[in-house]
Amino acid sequence: MKLVLATRNQGKVKELTDMLRLEATAEQQIEVISLESYPDAPEVIEDGKTYTENAAKKASVIAEYTSLLTLADDAGLEVDALNGAPGVNSKRWAGEDATDAIRIEKLLQRLEGVTDRRARFVAAIAVVQPDSAPETVLGVCEGHIRHAPIGESGFGYDPVFVPEGYDQTFAELGEEIKNQISHRAKALEQAIALL
Repeated sequence: MKLVLATRNQGKVKELTDMLRLEATAEQQIEVISLESYPDAPEVIEDGKTYTENAAKKASVIAEYTSLLTLADDAGLEVDALNGAPGVNSKRWAGEDATDAIRIEKLLQRLEGVTDRRARFVAAIAVVQPDSAPETVLGVCEGHIRHAPIGESGFGYDPVFVPEGYDQTFAELGEEIKNQISHRAKALEQAIALL
């Protein structure tokens, strides 16, 4: 089965591909295709108010463009002390062209002096067959925000997010552990059933 991943984010492509290999059974034989194979695919504007809306929109547009089964996700970090921010705007929260380092710096500045650093990563995954309505699932990983970044693995806010039950950040735990316990892993586990 061919499956298009509706993202140009190479960190997500690698993470999702690795997780699909872990989750898929021998009978499923999923051939993952990234948007790199479709350089003229439309750029989907993520203007939804929820992760689910954004994932469904991306999957629908790309499934229509490629005529193939498509999977899209949208994820974000929600920090209790910031009333759920950065939330659905996690990537754009520090500006359209902000790097991961700039986003982390803004987050840590906003949390300076805050003791309650509870947070969660949330991921919505949408699966769409061409000419069909999207099916969506949601995964959540609870944790807290460190006072300073640490670790080299992963992307985004991984160097400051410590998942519940662990003493290390996603960036320290490495891909193998992260890909088993993350918000995206929890959502993907449910999405496999949809595939």
